[in-house]
Amino acid sequence: MRSLTSLQTPTIWALHDGKVGMASQVLGLAEAVGFTVIEKQVRLRAPWYRLLPALWIDPMTAVAQGSATLTPPWPDLLVACGREVTALALAIKRLSLGRTFWVQVQDPRFARRHVDLMVVPEHDPARGKNVLVTLGAVHRVRPELIEEARAPFAPLFQNLPRPILGVLLGGSNRAYRLTQDLAAQLGDQLATLAREGIGIAITPSRRTGEPAVAALQARLAGVPHYLWDGTGANPYFGLLAHADAFAVTSDSVNMVSEAAATGKPVHVIELEGGSAKFRRFHEGLRRAGITRRFSGVIEHWTYPPLDDTERAAAEIRRRFAERSALVA
Repeated sequence: MRSLTSLQTPTIWALHDGKVGMASQVLGLAEAVGFTVIEKQVRLRAPWYRLLPALWIDPMTAVAQGSATLTPPWPDLLVACGREVTALALAIKRLSLGRTFWVQVQDPRFARRHVDLMVVPEHDPARGKNVLVTLGAVHRVRPELIEEARAPFAPLFQNLPRPILGVLLGGSNRAYRLTQDLAAQLGDQLATLAREGIGIAITPSRRTGEPAVAALQARLAGVPHYLWDGTGANPYFGLLAHADAFAVTSDSVNMVSEAAATGKPVHVIELEGGSAKFRRFHEGLRRAGITRRFSGVIEHWTYPPLDDTERAAAEIRRRFAERSALVA
């Protein structure tokens, strides 16, 4: 393989299964490496998506029609995320005769020794010479993208008082539950803050659910606030730019990590449930002085912005260059 310095336009594939959280991580990390990224979103045919990756005899036959094509020339660098694409990533590395440098976001729990670099958050157990540990999740939130969103979304928040609390809502998943009662309780807390002169700006996600949004809206009736209704451009990056502090639901490692990339106070809204993995993540960020539990009060503190994505990208560039030089 040519050295990194001689690779004028190295090819980078970002491979994922279309899940929003997976796509954000793999694209964010691939883009941060600094070269043009080709997104490869795939869907799998039955019965492959029901099988463990170790049982896939011919992985390339698992790709459903309408997916991105996975054909030569193979990429110089492959960044993948998600259990469902792990067997495909391994197949690409083998078909390239080992020339493709394979980076896997999160522990694939399969073919670990074949991965050139695993980028895993601290709350995951994988460790080793080919493992880079981050405090949070890697993502697409970069300072320049936040600044680009500032002016276009300014009209949405111009009538809100300062400071603005950005409320990033996730929802129920396998570990947590966002109930109507909890949404109503959160609505009461936010309404109290609004009456105290705090600007409230809220972005729900697909998992928030209409019942929870309705319960929240009912408690915020009559107080100034902004709540994205799902129409028009998603104001997420605009809110990251304009908010002075954040309250983020505990179910989303991605959203907490993205908010922490701003260096602004991040309050975590505890949902019902949880898991050992999530507890380790939240405890790690609290110990680092990045987040605090949301109690209905907005606190003020400072910390260096969480820069896991750039740190991981720098490590990819270093290892890719070293490996390329060795086999040049």
